[in-house]
Amino acid sequence: MKQNFKMTVAYDGTRYYGWEHQPGNEMTIQGKLESVLNEMVHADRTHGVTVIGAGRTDAGVHARAMTCNVILDTELTALQIQQYMNRYLPDDISVNEVKEATDRFHARFKAVGKTYRYQLWYSEDGSRPVFDRRYCTVLSEKPDLAAMQEAALRLTGMHDYKSFCGNSRFSRSSVRVVDSIEIKKSGNRILLYFHGNGFLQNMVRIMTGTLLEAGYGRIRPEDIDEILAARDRKKAGPTAPAKGLTLMKVDYD
Repeated sequence: MKQNFKMTVAYDGTRYYGWEHQPGNEMTIQGKLESVLNEMVHADRTHGVTVIGAGRTDAGVHARAMTCNVILDTELTALQIQQYMNRYLPDDISVNEVKEATDRFHARFKAVGKTYRYQLWYSEDGSRPVFDRRYCTVLSEKPDLAAMQEAALRLTGMHDYKSFCGNSRFSRSSVRVVDSIEIKKSGNRILLYFHGNGFLQNMVRIMTGTLLEAGYGRIRPEDIDEILAARDRKKAGPTAPAKGLTLMKVDYD
């Protein structure tokens, strides 16, 4: 009997080409999950299962709690499915929850919000985050956090974020709602938390790069208004490295 299952997956994205399955390339998170599940239900590649993620993280981006769903024709319980997957998945992917879901549940279309964290590191003495080096971007100069926070306030709300989209061919609406951008300092770490109803390709990384430009005094916080109005990727700051970004949570009603 076919059953829809909701899963929560954590992964270190360092060696993967993002979430989305790519033909002929199993080095994606979706590809790894589908490969194991196909073996579990004895499906061939032509008629294999499809794992639907809440979003499509870029190459090198991590997740602590990516939500996904998959319809399986199996007699196995949710716990048995979870145990099977964790037995055969590589150790940089973990299925942390599996439970039965209604037929109407869709990980992407039912999501109402996402939280991303971007992790930065700055140390005056040059010390480095040895054990977190794959999840943290090291800065060579100290940013002004007050300027970053002022710029972040101008980035929040409902806006057309075309200037912060890394896909030049994106033709659909680029209007999104970013509820909050929090900037916190913890020791040598600078943590940026972004919450919104959805994000464009590379959007959080471009916003991070732009906020750092404000922190370095290369743009004024009030310049954010002009950058948004321009709807031109070239007006925004650089794209921050993928390794500092982690999907923390996906919200559902």
